[in-house]
Amino acid sequence: MEYDIVMTNKESQRHAIITKLIANKINGTQAAKQLKLSIRQTKRLKACVIKDGIKGTIHKLRGKAGNNKLPEGTLEKAKKYIEENYSDFGPTFAQEKLKDDHQLKIGISTVRKLMIEEKFFIPRPKKKSSEYRAWRERKECFGEMGQFDGSYHAWLEDRADECCLLANIDDATGKVTLKFDTNESIPCVFEFWKEYVKTKGKPVAIYLDKYSTYKINHKSAVDNKDALTQFQRAMETLGINVITAHSPQAKGRVERLNETLQDRLVKELRLRKIDNMEDANVFLKEYEKIFDNKFGVKARKKGDLHVPLTKKELENLDAIFSVHSKRLVRNDYTIQFKKQWVQLAQLQPTGVLRKDNVLIEERLDGSLHISLRGKYLNFEILPNRPEKTKVLLPMLTSVKSDWKPPVNHPWRRYQINNNSTQLICQNV
Repeated sequence: MEYDIVMTNKESQRHAIITKLIANKINGTQAAKQLKLSIRQTKRLKACVIKDGIKGTIHKLRGKAGNNKLPEGTLEKAKKYIEENYSDFGPTFAQEKLKDDHQLKIGISTVRKLMIEEKFFIPRPKKKSSEYRAWRERKECFGEMGQFDGSYHAWLEDRADECCLLANIDDATGKVTLKFDTNESIPCVFEFWKEYVKTKGKPVAIYLDKYSTYKINHKSAVDNKDALTQFQRAMETLGINVITAHSPQAKGRVERLNETLQDRLVKELRLRKIDNMEDANVFLKEYEKIFDNKFGVKARKKGDLHVPLTKKELENLDAIFSVHSKRLVRNDYTIQFKKQWVQLAQLQPTGVLRKDNVLIEERLDGSLHISLRGKYLNFEILPNRPEKTKVLLPMLTSVKSDWKPPVNHPWRRYQINNNSTQLICQNV
């Protein structure tokens, strides 16, 4: 029975060379050079042609099922799971979920092809960029530098309001620290870094953008070296170097992190049906380990450059991570602060003069603390503006004066705390 043998151009050329070799028109060395094979492989091919004829040059697996062929029905199962749960996932992420959650071992290229055919995934055209940018080499050690940023996004989709993900990625290892909060304000950022330095220690440097939380951008503040933001002041107190990026590409690792999380983390939260920020933050502790195991890298050098907090820094952590403001002591020893009136007590741990500049700390717990020359002052917040009264005291001290204030004075109307805590304030 006659039948046609289909050969590729390469196989046809091989057969012609082996035929010459069998006819002794060329020797084995010449044939091996023409075939670009070793002499041993050339001898094997010659033997196959002598035994099987022209079929000896054809691959033995042609027409047979491959060793890695998927079991019957696997692609149908994959299609069903993708349609039900992962229709808006990328092929790589969908392949991971099929493997981890459904025990379907399918290659990424197969999943990609399937998702394109079923219109679940539309590949993006390659972007042609006229500007060349190279990745900056990573830092050598863990804790040498962290890249920090906040990302506003519908992280919980329509299950909750939009929130902000505060994220820090270690430059050397790619390990992440994540936390959801309402925004990227000073209190929220302070809460993030207060928890960070307590648990991991102080990084050598933090790399971030020129957002106003971190840097004063007003043109009049350019030449004022003392005009630090609250964040810069807190980091300077702890000895952490703050580096501001001049472009988003400069802090590309955290920008890429935000892009990855806006794809993967959103879907992980959806699969777990998390619908509030509190539960999302609990899950983030678990997700940090998942992310680090998948995307983390080994630092070029061993060691952790995070510096532990000193005992003094730990005691003053609440003061460091508070919003600092300066106010003037008025002639009646009151202070006006944010539509509030504060009356200083008559007894103080240090001398307080009229027109003294005091430091007011707004703590993260909402409490106010007022300090002068390294000591915290005694005070009371008044319910309304006090009446004008002439106070015949040149200075408030720790010794009670014989002068008696009038009946309408706050010192007599209200029981103002005179017990000084006498705590030392950090960098007043």
